[in-house]
Amino acid sequence: MSGILDGKTALVMGVANRWSIATAIAKALYAHGARLALTYEGERTKEEVEKLAKELGGALALQCDVAKDDSIAAMRVVVESEYKTVDAVVHSLAFARREELAGKFLATTRDGFDLALDISAYSLVALTRELEPIIASSGSIMAMTYLGSVRAVSNYNVMGVAKAALEASVRYLSLDVGDRGIRVNAISAGPIKTASARAVSGFTNILGEVAQRSPLRRNAVAEDVANVAVFLASDLSSAVTGQVLYVDAGYSIVGI
Repeated sequence: MSGILDGKTALVMGVANRWSIATAIAKALYAHGARLALTYEGERTKEEVEKLAKELGGALALQCDVAKDDSIAAMRVVVESEYKTVDAVVHSLAFARREELAGKFLATTRDGFDLALDISAYSLVALTRELEPIIASSGSIMAMTYLGSVRAVSNYNVMGVAKAALEASVRYLSLDVGDRGIRVNAISAGPIKTASARAVSGFTNILGEVAQRSPLRRNAVAEDVANVAVFLASDLSSAVTGQVLYVDAGYSIVGI
């Protein structure tokens, strides 16, 4: 059976473990025909990502520290040598210190602010700049974001500011690379049970709130996000760029 991503190559960045959103996206892209390259941050996740890569058609599994330009460049060299071009790039990368994700935002340290913005937002700029020459015309770049970018969500704190910067970066980057037909979008996922989400104090309460008040009366799951990622990676989204697509069971539309 042919898939809508047959003949396309996708680079999925930020695979952490089997329960991460990036993993669900990688599996969905592969199921629809894409050839994959996966990246991980360091030795702690290397073995698990390499095992997943084998399960997904022998995908490339590459280390990449997005806080270091030379690491991004080295990753690009390998991807280009193996695949020549990339049709889709998935940015599923974010980090803030655990102590910055509880209590008051005004307690955010300067170092903590810099770190969160660098890893969670600036990395999209750095990656797009480095990878743009090998992204196919009509290619797609997508980043993961959350409602805390536009609303003040308790304990999300500096990550909300970082996601706001990420979404603004999506819009500016879409202008910069649009002349080559490359699209840049963000997926705003509802709260999903991942290791990263559990670092936010009170996360379980957020899940209950969304399930109770969202129009679909449930939480989104990683597979819901993955399905939208397939759409954005495919030619079906050929005129969609600079957008934030909400995959949150409709919670973002609900008022008081």
